[in-house]
Amino acid sequence: MSNATPWLLAHSVWPTVREQRYEVAVLPWGATEAHNTHLPYATDTIQSEAVAARAAELAWGAGARVVVLPAIPFGVNTGQRDIPFCINLNPSTQAAILADIIETVARHGARKFVVLNGHGGNDFRQMLRELQPRTSMLLCQAHWYNVVNPAPYFAEPGDHAGELETAVMMHLAESLVRPLSSAGTGAARRFAVRGLRVGWAWTQREWSRVTDDTGVGNPAAATAEKGARYFTDVTERLGEFLAELAKIEPEALYE
Repeated sequence: MSNATPWLLAHSVWPTVREQRYEVAVLPWGATEAHNTHLPYATDTIQSEAVAARAAELAWGAGARVVVLPAIPFGVNTGQRDIPFCINLNPSTQAAILADIIETVARHGARKFVVLNGHGGNDFRQMLRELQPRTSMLLCQAHWYNVVNPAPYFAEPGDHAGELETAVMMHLAESLVRPLSSAGTGAARRFAVRGLRVGWAWTQREWSRVTDDTGVGNPAAATAEKGARYFTDVTERLGEFLAELAKIEPEALYE
């Protein structure tokens, strides 16, 4: 029996993987953290894995040999230390995990590697800068929620467990979403320092001082239909990117 989803490593068997030549490996990376009072702790992981799987399926249909690795379910949550069971991986720990995975994947022939991020506290750019000189693979990062501008889809996308994330979860795993009537408003306190407030300066947000319900952004207007439209457009664009990336020769990366 052939493997029905050969783009998913977790669903594949050894004979399939042994004979396959993957061009692009995709690593979904999420988090385990509170998402207001209506979304599950695994929201970021569920979404990044689902986006990666669908985008890879579309790329595979276009002839690109893309493989999605099992998702990493823990992210940087140093600002949520006092919120129960928000599991933190320090950036240095992430860097060590990423280095080991990249070394393994490169040894087995993939020539491009994409970290598909689903958590705002994660940022792999500096890690990839450090790792790129050590490997012949082309290393990339993408935040799935930045692939398509959410403004036309949502009245108030929100920053964390708001309309965007809630709608996508309603589309992907509605049984895990509590009724919106149980959700907090996602009201957030702003920085008192202007540079931090407008964004040209940065400091970590201490989550329990910013929000009372762990959300940032009102989820009240979310619907599964909105989530489906956004998910479809994101995965189509990401699938095109993966297919294009698979076909390009590294030396032809620049025009």
